Amino acid sequence: MKADVLRGHLDALLLAVLDGRKLHGYAIIESLQLRSDGALDLPTGTVYPALRRLERAGYLASEWDVVSGRKRRTYKLTRSGQRALATERQEWQEFTNVIGGVLGGQAWA
Repeated sequence: MKADVLRGHLDALLLAVLDGRKLHGYAIIESLQLRSDGALDLPTGTVYPALRRLERAGYLASEWDVVSGRKRRTYKLTRSGQRALATERQEWQEFTNVIGGVLGGQAWA
């Protein structure tokens, strides 16, 4: 998938992956890959700065945990992050409905 297609959607994707669970950075990348059937293979240089930005914005909280014997920073949604995700999902649904209406292939009279 082309990187420019994701422009403006990375935050929503990261928030969605963290919905209801706490993950470390690499597990977030793996989850994006899994949930997209491999189409989203984002480099750490894209994901980690976005996670830090979302944390500064108050959408994520992080803490150091031991995962598989290694110390890793794990992330989870805050209440503000949950509200932001709900808004992102609603806006995405509206966007896809509008674009689907145009690109859906139906002939107009």
